[in-house]
Parts: sequence; C-alpha cells; structure tokens
Amino acid sequence: MRRLLDFLYDGAAWLAALSMIGVLVMVLLSITSRQFGFHVPGTDAYAGYSMAAAGFLALAHTLKRNEHIRVTLLLGRLAPRGRHALEMWALSAAIGLSGLFAYYSVRLAWVSRAINDMSTSSDATPLWIPQMAMAVGTVILFIAFVDDWVLELMGRRGNTGPEEALHNE
Repeated sequence: MRRLLDFLYDGAAWLAALSMIGVLVMVLLSITSRQFGFHVPGTDAYAGYSMAAAGFLALAHTLKRNEHIRVTLLLGRLAPRGRHALEMWALSAAIGLSGLFAYYSVRLAWVSRAINDMSTSSDATPLWIPQMAMAVGTVILFIAFVDDWVLELMGRRGNTGPEEALHNE
C-alpha cells in the first residue's frame, strides 16, 4: 500500500511539473506570436489553466515531503504525548477541510460537465477539463491527509522538528 500511495503522490507531482512546462510553452508561444505578427487564441487562458493544475496537483507531494508551511512554535514546546494529540487534532481538521474541498471540487467539475459550462475567453474550453486537475489534486491531498493521520496514529509519521524547519530557510 505504501508503494501505491507514494506512486500516487509522485505521479501527481510529475503531472504538476508537466503543467509548469505547459505554462512555459504557453507564455513562450504568446511572446513568439506577438513578435512574428500572428495570434494564437487562448494562450493566456491555457497558461492559467496549467498554472492552476500545477498548484493543485503538487499539494499532496508537498505535504508528504514536509514542505508545507507549519507553525512549530507550540509543537516544539510540547511533550511527545501532547505533540501527538495536537498533531492528531490538526490532521483530523485537515481531513475534514480537505474532504470538503475535494467533494466540492469534484462536484464543480461534474456540474460544469453536466451543464456544458464553457470558458468565456476566446478559447471556449469546456470548463470541466481544467477543473478536473483541481478535483484530482484535492482528492489526492485528502488521501495524503488520511495517510498522515493513520501514520501518526500508529506512531510512524516522520515529524519535522522546529530546528529542522529552520534549515529550509
């Protein structure tokens, strides 16, 4: 199961990286088209879609690498038992919030598909297509929080101490 979850997080990170390349391609295409006097419609919209996809698809991978911003001032001062309780509370809240976020992201894409919602920009893209990246990213983030919750419950979650957090700066 661990391999499958790590593959899921890494796969989403690779898709995020490809989305960043998509942003680069769209920006370069927009610049090049202006320089050579032709117009490619939708480059701004597609750059935006790619940027959003990169952000959402990278959330779980970032969480699993302990790269999300955390306030460790209180955690560092707690005894191990208190730290565990606070971590469980925080992860439980994160599961609830990310679950809601995932549910409504999936619902948004589903409704956009059902009503055939289209982008108002010149590209006229069906909005469910770029919204799928948000939905997939939030579902994977929800899975990552549940994964961390289970690991913390079993005492196998690698926590970052406040001294280690300072090394990232």
